[in-house]
Amino acid sequence: MTSISAVLIHFPLFFPHRSRVTKSYRPLCVLTFRLNYLLHGLEPLGYHLVNMLLHGVVCILYYRMCSMFLPELSSFVASLLFAVHPIHTEAVTGVVGRAETLSSLFFLGSLVAYSGATAKQVRGARGARVATDWRLLLLAMLLATTAMLCKEQGITVIAICAVYELFIVQKVRGWELVQFGEGVVSGKGSVPPWLADMAPRVFVLVATTLGLMLARVHVMGAQLPVFTRFDNPASVAPSPSRQLTYNYLLSVNAGLLLLPSTLCCDWTMGTIPLVESFTDVRNLGTVALYLTLAKLSYHALFVAHRHHAQVIIMSLAFVVLPFLPATNLFFPVGFVVAERVLYMPSMGFCMLVAHGFTNLLDRVQAKKYLWLALLGLLAVHAVKTHVRNFDWRDEYTIFTAGTEGQPEERQALQ
Repeated sequence: MTSISAVLIHFPLFFPHRSRVTKSYRPLCVLTFRLNYLLHGLEPLGYHLVNMLLHGVVCILYYRMCSMFLPELSSFVASLLFAVHPIHTEAVTGVVGRAETLSSLFFLGSLVAYSGATAKQVRGARGARVATDWRLLLLAMLLATTAMLCKEQGITVIAICAVYELFIVQKVRGWELVQFGEGVVSGKGSVPPWLADMAPRVFVLVATTLGLMLARVHVMGAQLPVFTRFDNPASVAPSPSRQLTYNYLLSVNAGLLLLPSTLCCDWTMGTIPLVESFTDVRNLGTVALYLTLAKLSYHALFVAHRHHAQVIIMSLAFVVLPFLPATNLFFPVGFVVAERVLYMPSMGFCMLVAHGFTNLLDRVQAKKYLWLALLGLLAVHAVKTHVRNFDWRDEYTIFTAGTEGQPEERQALQ
């Protein structure tokens, strides 16, 4: 390639190919690779430099997003933790991980734009209502579309915007949702003011989602992606092993966020054996995860002070919603565990940690020990990330590191 026109001629957005295997359609991410190639060929430095710059910009935008819900200190702590978390090594150091960082950039931009679109309130005869900035709302939907064209999970930012609308803009609490549901079931309920206020914007969110999904089906076809037993052993396992394993993998991903000590570039080859019965002790991890999510959700909806509730709800939304496409809930995915897909969900995790840290800081006397613990955590994560980068130097080093952390994979390779 010698010119931008040559890039555009071969750009998949204009001449899409139908991939029977992965059904991936990421034309904007592909375009950035082609621009890299146009500038410096296959010299790897340029590709890695762009990835690092994208991660830096995402960290800055993440701080801006956190400041919408968290005080300055909490936002800063969350951003630092996000910047150095070892789980991001694959997404940032691995060149193909650019799909994660690029999609996250527009993902966060979309939410920030939606926040601006709903920031102004006016008072009328029926009380206060949101004065929608339709230009910013359309910008938010455009950025959501761009995020999806970088990676499919970018579309989930629209669901994040809906959560933001309901719990941040309208300030709805759990008991209000219960009352509304009871009214709908009994047929005696009326339309609450918050629902009438948000309806036009929610219509835009729903219409955009349906439009993007239909467009994707038109481009890539309606068939599900095709993967092998090697890619995702649980997908071809009988019940209840399939369901138990799928749910257990959720706790594995949560464990990688909590304790990213054992990282691996390839979690196939039996690195995680199937959960074949209800008596498997690993089911306790699944139960613990669901109990934790249920406890946090109940506390946020019905118990916590409004500000704490909003932080927890938005944090959980960031953890859960971007991760949904990778859960095997809607369709089988082509991997067992992929650390790169935790790039977006880790945003919610870091918000929860930062919020918990500042709350503890307000309640305890020995504040210096908390600060030491935080600094220690950041230092350990930074060192782990630095060391992990050397594992990604070439194919030999990354697979050697993988076999050291996963004895099952070493046996399979032998």
